[in-house]
Amino acid sequence: MCGIVGYLGEKPAYPILIDGLKRLEYRGYDSAGIATLEPDGALRVEKRQGKVANLTGHVGDHEPQGTVGIGHTRWATHGPPNDVNAHPHLGGNGQIAVIHNGIIENYQSLRTWLMEKGHEFDSETDTEVLVHLIGELYRGDLEKAVQAALKEVEGAYAIAVICRKEPGVMVVARKGSPLMVGVGKDEYIVASDQSAIVSHTNQAFTLDDYTVAKLTADTFRTSTIDDVEITPEIRELEVEIEQIELGGFDHYMLKEIHEQPRALRLCLKGRIDERAGQIKLGGVQEHGRELARAKKVVFVGQGTALHAAMIGEYLMEDLAKIPTEVEFASEFRYRNPIVEEGTVVIAISQSGETADTLAALEEARRKGATGIGVVNVVGSSISRETDAGVYLRVGPEIGVASTKAFVGQVMVSAMLATFAGRRRYLSQEHLDTILGEMNAIPGKIEQVLEAGDHIREATARFIDRENWLFLGRGVNYPVAMEGALKLKEISYIHA
Repeated sequence: MCGIVGYLGEKPAYPILIDGLKRLEYRGYDSAGIATLEPDGALRVEKRQGKVANLTGHVGDHEPQGTVGIGHTRWATHGPPNDVNAHPHLGGNGQIAVIHNGIIENYQSLRTWLMEKGHEFDSETDTEVLVHLIGELYRGDLEKAVQAALKEVEGAYAIAVICRKEPGVMVVARKGSPLMVGVGKDEYIVASDQSAIVSHTNQAFTLDDYTVAKLTADTFRTSTIDDVEITPEIRELEVEIEQIELGGFDHYMLKEIHEQPRALRLCLKGRIDERAGQIKLGGVQEHGRELARAKKVVFVGQGTALHAAMIGEYLMEDLAKIPTEVEFASEFRYRNPIVEEGTVVIAISQSGETADTLAALEEARRKGATGIGVVNVVGSSISRETDAGVYLRVGPEIGVASTKAFVGQVMVSAMLATFAGRRRYLSQEHLDTILGEMNAIPGKIEQVLEAGDHIREATARFIDRENWLFLGRGVNYPVAMEGALKLKEISYIHA
């Protein structure tokens, strides 16, 4: 894994692929590559270990001219980072190219089976096994070959596939790893993140799990891997190109730290009516009674979202007096959790695509719980799986280390606790105080940011320390955990 981009249309694909890969660089990667179907019928593959700049430097002035292509940035999972293990990978006697995010869990048994049939492998990756499997099953129809191959695959995937024998076709599919298709005028842009799409079109659809899409010059077809045709919902992307540019900042994390006041104002807008003394959460209004009467609330999340969930636990018990638990989403479904009627599960995820969180939500709802999603990306998998939800509305978060999404998650958790509390024991006087404090938070963050010079001076005194301890009690305990996580993520210093 890490980033996918694809183009099918009338323009040269190479510049669009490179631009898309650069927009996905924030996700981190160790190699990059592209494959294009060239005007002379060739399937051209270029890939290099290292940055996208290494790839473009290698290509130089000899740019591919094809109008159909796929590109990938990789974080190594199977095999070390090098040119050979980089994506795209070829199969079908060099006729088919695949890029892939995810992990094929049964790749070893598939590899053995394919080797018995005479297949030879160049790399150590699970992705090369997948493209060889597609090649083995190819009978002149790429879509059907992909569908057949995916029936044999165990694990998670988001893939884009092109074939020399079908130069006007791209097939994409997804299970457990995000993938979107941007729909432009006589063109399609495929990507694992909307940031690689929005500069070309604001119309897109998201693939559901076990969904395959066949793209051609003038149309597209979506179906399940069992070839049951389905109609996706094409929606407008709620992001503008300016939101994903650096805007004069050195990097995205710094930009997003400074965006926190505005992000929280957007998060609060229309939800806090201080004059009327009300909190309005349209996404959960119809399920307000279920939340207020819940026998138990369970927050699930991973990483930063888990820390926000821990704060939500404190607030839900304090303000609404509802028994509340916090669960690692990755552990929830493996311990046979007791989910009774009257349980409300709140799933927190910035992207709305966190696989473990989505799986925990699905398991809880299967057992009869009411599911509430707290996500940032409209139309994401978690937002579609829940009974109700609240969008963060903090704008796209490009930086890998979460900043404004975390404060948004905490704010929404506080609003949910207050929303439930008012329907139970919370007095109007107490509610008025809380609403006033919520509205004041963006301004208080601005005051902290204005002290940037003092923060830099203080940091300089401790910059050579190799071990840090973050201390907190009560609601500040998860804040301390989040602080330690940030330091480790950004500086690789023990904390």
